[in-house]
Amino acid sequence: MGIDLIFKIAAIGLLTAIINQVLKKADKEEIATLTTLAGLVIVLLMVVDLIAQLFDTLKTIFGLY
Repeated sequence: MGIDLIFKIAAIGLLTAIINQVLKKADKEEIATLTTLAGLVIVLLMVVDLIAQLFDTLKTIFGLY
């Protein structure tokens, strides 16, 4: 869980923002909104995976089942 994850999230955010701006300039606002939503879902899935790893680590540390 190093700094590479932060860079991945930042890269997804930048790519989503660029695609969003390009689509808005091309008058495709609905598709721009969908791409922003897709980027958000991808990042949220990454964060949910990290939270699951955190809970597994806590269960292991405290010996919970």
